[in-house]
Amino acid sequence: MAIIRLDHVTAAVRDLDAAIAFFEALGMTVEGRAPIAGDWVDRVTGLEGTRTEIALLVTPDGHGRLELTRWDSPPGTAPTPHPAPVNALGWANVMFAVDDIDAAVATLAAHGGAVVREIVRYEDAYRLCYVRGPEGLVVALAEPLG
Repeated sequence: MAIIRLDHVTAAVRDLDAAIAFFEALGMTVEGRAPIAGDWVDRVTGLEGTRTEIALLVTPDGHGRLELTRWDSPPGTAPTPHPAPVNALGWANVMFAVDDIDAAVATLAAHGGAVVREIVRYEDAYRLCYVRGPEGLVVALAEPLG
């Protein structure tokens, strides 16, 4: 047994359109969008009466994918506290390499994103920050140096 690839990462959101706009602002494009329901979904998720709408976004290089899911039934639940702090257990963030972190932060701010604290320099390798976006999702940004 061996992993072939990381197919995608999923984030649950209430406002699917706002979340799509946020990630499109980073340069991702919608690869597909569809309602999902049926017995097979219930069996996979362990929930009953599942109805969702998903959007699959892809990075400009075509390799990275992010699935955004809005849970209509049963409705999505927010962690407590909401938004969760960056050290909450579970998946913490998704990191994107960007060519201009200042421009990326400004673009995301126009879509409701806010830097968690500040942009920092990590040695001579990267400028880094966390940006909190829709639904409290944390996106890590890394601008390679040199």
